Amino acid sequence: MSGTAASAPGAIPEFKQTMGHPRPLWMLFMTEFWERFAFYGIRWALTLYIVQAFYAGSGEGEAPASRVYGAYLALVYAAAIIGGYIADRVIGYQRSILLGAVVMSAGLFMIAYPDQTVFHVGLATVIAGNGLFKPNISAMVGQLYAPTDQRRDSGFTLFYMGINAGAFIAPILTGWFSDKVFGTDAMPAYKVVFIASGIGMLLSLVWFWFGRRQLGTIGRPLAGAENKSRVLWVLLFVLASVPVYYFLLAIDAATLQWILSAMFLVLCGMILVEGFREGPVARDRAIAMLIIFVFNVLFWCFFEQAGSSFNFLADKIVNRDFGGWIFPVGWFQSVNSLAIITVAPVLAWLWMRMGKANPSIPRKFGLGLIFNGLAFLLLMFALSSLVSAAGLIPFWTLFMVYVIQSVGELCLSPIGLSMTTKLAPVKLVGFAMGGWFLSTGIGNNLSGIFASHVSGETGMTVASAHAGYTQGFWILLGGGVILFLIAPLIQKLMHGVK
Repeated sequence: MSGTAASAPGAIPEFKQTMGHPRPLWMLFMTEFWERFAFYGIRWALTLYIVQAFYAGSGEGEAPASRVYGAYLALVYAAAIIGGYIADRVIGYQRSILLGAVVMSAGLFMIAYPDQTVFHVGLATVIAGNGLFKPNISAMVGQLYAPTDQRRDSGFTLFYMGINAGAFIAPILTGWFSDKVFGTDAMPAYKVVFIASGIGMLLSLVWFWFGRRQLGTIGRPLAGAENKSRVLWVLLFVLASVPVYYFLLAIDAATLQWILSAMFLVLCGMILVEGFREGPVARDRAIAMLIIFVFNVLFWCFFEQAGSSFNFLADKIVNRDFGGWIFPVGWFQSVNSLAIITVAPVLAWLWMRMGKANPSIPRKFGLGLIFNGLAFLLLMFALSSLVSAAGLIPFWTLFMVYVIQSVGELCLSPIGLSMTTKLAPVKLVGFAMGGWFLSTGIGNNLSGIFASHVSGETGMTVASAHAGYTQGFWILLGGGVILFLIAPLIQKLMHGVK
């Protein structure tokens, strides 16, 4: 874990404990809470806004909106590679997080301006800032615990609750502003969503600015790299990257997929080279980590329908009418977070309670894929057997899809963050965390491509949704079964990491 004085074995400070965990965990929890408020505040509205503002509400805008959404999410996570490297080698984790928060805030306010060019520049700016923020705050959570600390998975699961607490509140508040306060159900005021998200990002910045003293030496720059002029050079580099992200948002999604895949292969090569340098154990652990990264791509390809095809499903095919009161589309995004907030403490307790019987990391990932697949199985059933005369499926079906997916997410995502800090070569923890997010980003870009096929050329129909989600079920089920079968091999490569 280069980049901090805590990198050396035994150098982790003796933190005061709160609720059985290092006190700085809770400061990072709240910093991430407000950043996720900002991120999820805009997530539900992006595709709907693009169709409304730039395609006059036509169903023909659904496919391109899904592709832009997928590309945006992909680049948000791909930028984490650069941000992780900058934190590891240039300015440290704390400064990276502060600078990323400033840049993200600017981008969020930009996308509220009703112009397509400014909108895309704003998205590119958010991408550049998030790359500095997202991987590094997660890496710092891992640095609060010794590698052998049994509380590590539990700490990451609690941190994941912070992510989802922000994600739960954001769609409810911004959806209420958009549909009920500043707009109507028929004509939502999406720019208010983006302004509220920008304010949330500023709160994240302020929270970390005042709370970072709790971290002590954790996240400080490398010895000899304390010069603040490095921050200025990084800022100039980040601003110069905005036109690059703007260009990547504009190109064809398939071309972007090739670029992201090439980046992933380069990253794998760099991690493997470092693993070989550190010895056979580090090499094997790096290989195990990279195999799991591949299955992570598969999970997020289908999970991230939430911000694209599931939005259009909710808007057009789900019965949201409760006696004249219409359930806002954006509020479905909070179901996932509510389920995670409810179930996360149970799983955090369960992982600790099971002790040596705790499922291996590969098997937890396999469970994540299978639960994701079960959610698509429910949609297959609803779209084939529960469609009303009005062409709508019951409200509860999409609600439960989010709940089932959430269980799968808890089996995979927080465990993946913890796994990366355990298996990555010691000198490339931040970079490897960027690799975790790049694999997520590749899945997100594929999610936009998949969602565009579900909508077709003229917009989503019951038939197109059923065909697409059936395909998703079988792919996820197959991936989960394969991962279960090869889990013993992966576990052997992990050399005792659990």
